[in-house]
Amino acid sequence: MTAAQPTPEPQSDATQWPKHIAIIMDGNGRWAHDRDMPRIMGHQAGTQTVRKIVEHCRRLNIDTVTLYSFSSENWKRPQNEIDALMSLFQEHLISEQEHMIEHDIRLLRIGRDEGMSEDLLKQIQSTEAATAHCTSMTLVLAINYGSRAEIIDSVRALATETQAGRLKPEDIDEDALESHLNTAGLPDPDLLIRTAGERRLSNFLLWQISYSELFVTEVQWPNFEESDLNEAIDDFAARIRRYGGVQPPRTPQQIDP
Repeated sequence: MTAAQPTPEPQSDATQWPKHIAIIMDGNGRWAHDRDMPRIMGHQAGTQTVRKIVEHCRRLNIDTVTLYSFSSENWKRPQNEIDALMSLFQEHLISEQEHMIEHDIRLLRIGRDEGMSEDLLKQIQSTEAATAHCTSMTLVLAINYGSRAEIIDSVRALATETQAGRLKPEDIDEDALESHLNTAGLPDPDLLIRTAGERRLSNFLLWQISYSELFVTEVQWPNFEESDLNEAIDDFAARIRRYGGVQPPRTPQQIDP
């Protein structure tokens, strides 16, 4: 039996390396449907991919990884699927806590608390506290998250400060709004990956991804491998990020003969 070969690392130039990768993990349900399995089996398979990809990002020295785990719109799903997902989140947090500490990974969660069970909220807080000292990578789980709601909450907080006289209206700028977002203190994503082929943002980090590079793959999340992540990073490295400006002229040394 031939031993599995290690996945080659991306061939990207280190000067064009994403510090923050955000992922819309799509395709769990379709993966299960294609195999005549209940949808929750797809979500369970997806948790194995989470560990594999997070570990790979850690090896690649990615500073921050944000995973879209459960959107504020996902409450519209069947109640049995929601209950199973919430149980799966809690079980995964418990089982992965020591693993995250061992690999020096800090956990953060973004999203509203409304609708979530006290047990799950306590487990999230416990894992966040247990990993707060970790500094090699930050793993952000977006659970009960919606970007429009996040922006509304930030605006409300600014309005409250203004009404209380602690902030002048003319002092409200991008930095002020960002300081009240769930992601305050984190860098904006450099690269946004969406699996399973859909080409929409689904209310995910709308403020933060203003200048993120987008990569869409047909691969369903349970089938997403380290090599697929490497492909996304290599694709990112080949792009020219102008941030609204123009591409600087190339020097003679940069022009192919």
